[in-house]
Amino acid sequence: MAFTIAIAGRPNVGKSTLFNRLTGKAAAIVDDTPGVTRDWREGEAKHLGFKVLDTAGLDDAKSDGLAERIQKQTRSAIEHADALIFLLDGRDGVTPFDHEVAKLLRRAGKPIVLAVNKCDTNASKATIAEAERLGFGEPVELSAAHGTGIEDLYRALMVFAPADESEDEDEENEAEAPRTLTIAITGRPNAGKSTLLNRLLGQERSITGPEAGITRDAVAAEWMWEGRKVRLIDTAGLRRKAKVEADLEKMSVASAIEEIKMAEVVILVIDAAVPFETQDLQIADLVEREGRAMVVAVNKWDLVEDKAKLLSTLKARVDQLLPQWKGVPIVAISALSGDGVDRLMPAVLRQHTIWNKRISTHKLNDWLAMMLERHSPPAPKGRRIKIRYITQARTRPPTFAISSSQAGELPGDYGRYLVNGLREHFGFEGVPVRMKVKAGSNPFDKGKR
Repeated sequence: MAFTIAIAGRPNVGKSTLFNRLTGKAAAIVDDTPGVTRDWREGEAKHLGFKVLDTAGLDDAKSDGLAERIQKQTRSAIEHADALIFLLDGRDGVTPFDHEVAKLLRRAGKPIVLAVNKCDTNASKATIAEAERLGFGEPVELSAAHGTGIEDLYRALMVFAPADESEDEDEENEAEAPRTLTIAITGRPNAGKSTLLNRLLGQERSITGPEAGITRDAVAAEWMWEGRKVRLIDTAGLRRKAKVEADLEKMSVASAIEEIKMAEVVILVIDAAVPFETQDLQIADLVEREGRAMVVAVNKWDLVEDKAKLLSTLKARVDQLLPQWKGVPIVAISALSGDGVDRLMPAVLRQHTIWNKRISTHKLNDWLAMMLERHSPPAPKGRRIKIRYITQARTRPPTFAISSSQAGELPGDYGRYLVNGLREHFGFEGVPVRMKVKAGSNPFDKGKR
């Protein structure tokens, strides 16, 4: 397990900015609005190999609502960490609530590095003097936004990092292990994405509740499933553009789309009560354009009365509304109770295997000869199109190149005929398939020059 550091402090002191600086990525949403971060995020500290946790701001939330659930998540992150960065705002001075946070962090019993952020103004000098009286030793002065003082912070953290005597062994084991499978969980707001993440992990990793749009930052978690390393990512709910107005929501949507682009398999969570609404279709179309594999999880299945009828209807609607996803697995689940969730990962692994499948050129050209005999290409302007050969150019997604005369004249419906044939004959159902048509002669025909 990597040495883990959690960044803690009250809201709006710059925790997410520091997280982005340490990880070298703009992974966490940063905004001047207090309370932007809700779930805790994790990432790898650049050059050090530490794991870093970005937490929501600690405050005096007393309610049993969303604010209390956010605080529970922050305390959970603190419990997971091996050491803590207690971050103060150099411009605000040490506030009464900073003292309360200090008490809470002391009770955690973890090593603490005190850091004063925004040390780019004269006001920070007074804050540094006050911070020393908190009893955590000399504070590290830094500006997360500008990158100053980060090396000093690294040195302070290294004091607490254990020497890893098994580093060489771990690297050897990692080299032999299969690469981590990245799965993004996406869908409309309130479809049950965070509940599904928590169900798969077996812990309350993501904040859930009846409020729509709770998740802002994408929440990533490392997981082992039957010996396979998996990176699960819970994304913010995607609404149609006309309804995306606030800057924070725009950043959340942009973060969700970026996670979809980086994933290998996407689990599209839809609500069984209102399945395949326009936004669901648009999300599925986005996943297809990005060339990711996909599994559809129909959530809240426990609330459905005629289950057999709805499942049949859903499969028919996919064929009708999403022909590019014909054959995509549809898994009925209840993320809340766990019913059906055990069928989800096998479906994900099947789609991932299909997404990575490669067909030999020999088999492809035998299939092409059969398809041409069954249905010849058209003859636009009286000149018949000759399709000479086919090869698989790449996987992830499966992409094929066809050599043809009059390449630009091949009608779209004939291209779809070939793509559908590839899906059915070679088992590429339920994944995006790309086909490129180019002009050229058959390189395998030795008799022609």
